[in-house]
Order: sequence, then structure tokens, then C-alpha cells
Amino acid sequence: MPIVDLSFVLTGNTLPADHGYALYGAISRILPALHPPGIALVEQGADPIWKDVGIHPIFGANAGNRLILLGPHSRLRLRVPSEMTSEVLCLAGKRLDVDGCALLVGVPQIQSLIPAPTLRCRMAVIKGYMEPEPFLESAQKSLRELGIGGRAALVPRSAGPSREGRYSSIEGRSPWIRRTLRVRDKTIVGYALTVSELTAEESILLQEKGIGGRRRLGCGIFVPVKE
Repeated sequence: MPIVDLSFVLTGNTLPADHGYALYGAISRILPALHPPGIALVEQGADPIWKDVGIHPIFGANAGNRLILLGPHSRLRLRVPSEMTSEVLCLAGKRLDVDGCALLVGVPQIQSLIPAPTLRCRMAVIKGYMEPEPFLESAQKSLRELGIGGRAALVPRSAGPSREGRYSSIEGRSPWIRRTLRVRDKTIVGYALTVSELTAEESILLQEKGIGGRRRLGCGIFVPVKE
């Protein structure tokens, strides 16, 4: 089944930079079908459809104090099987409470996945791999298992502040962009990742499948790198 992105206009002020878990919870309260215990199977014996769902991280300007400031181009984007679009479209007009921050979900657009030779992922999480070299080896293995011949690479960090507005952080002790995600009382570690040298077919497949877990929390979701 084809996978598409649903991109919703957002109205709001600020949002926690680490908002993946809270955003998923807010959306699941409106769309309980995105939560594994409540999801129905597409057909008997099929994989549950939520496994193909990803929720993109929301981007905005650095506001300091681990907050981002939403702007006119900030969007709520869900990557879903095309057969789920009518169900997900009901988010339009709803209000989301994301860790105490109010968001109004506006008009959506349905966007097809676009192939590109290089894709990037803000944060990929692979269970059991927290150090950069083993993580990269596991990511490359995941590509091979998908039948993708691209080349995975970690992303070097810059000298500027992180999106959380901090210069000294876990990222600052590594030459690579290393990020964390809070899930209840746990801290999940992952890395920014690029995959290059992709064919058009491989590019679409990687956008559909991703690498690692926590896709509904904003991890493992790949988008094209603009040339």
C-alpha cells in the first residue's frame, strides 16, 4: 500500500524541543487507532497498520530553555498508509495539548513521498546501540536487510547551540549529533543519520520503512536532503 505524508498547518506559540512522546499521546487521544493495544488489523493475519505510521518531529526556531518557537512554516506531519488518510484527516480543527502547550491543527495537505539520492533523519534509535560506531554498523545492517545499497553516515555536530538552546549537552561530548528522547522516566539515545547513494526505488522504500524504532515518537523518519 502506498505511504504518504499528511501535513497540517499548525497554530501555536512554543513547544518543548523534546516533544515526541507528548505529541504522540496528544494525537492518540484523538486517534486511538494509532495506539497498538487499540488498533485493528487490516485483515486477518496481517501486520497491524500502526507499524507503518510515523509522526515527524515539529520544527521551529530555538527559543531557549529547551523550547522551540513555532512559525508560519511549522507543520504537524504524519507518515501513514494511504488507506488511513480519511481517518487521520479528522485531526483538522482539533486542539492538541502537548505537555501543556496548546496547538490548533489546521488545514492538511496530502503529499506523496519524493525520491532523492540522499535522505536524512533527525534522530534514529536502534535498541541496544548507544555508541556511535556500533550504531552506524547496525544502521548499515538494517539497510542491507531492507535490500537497500545506500551508505549510512552519522552527522557531525556544529559549534552552535542545540535545538534545546544549550551549548553544553550530551551532543557536546561527541563529534556526532547525538540526541535524547524522554519516554516517561526513561532516556532514549539516538543519532542523526544520513543515507546517500540511493536509487529512486531505494529512496522511497527507506522513507516508507525507516530505520530503528520509535517512529511514532519522531524517530527513524527520513526526508530528502535538498541539493
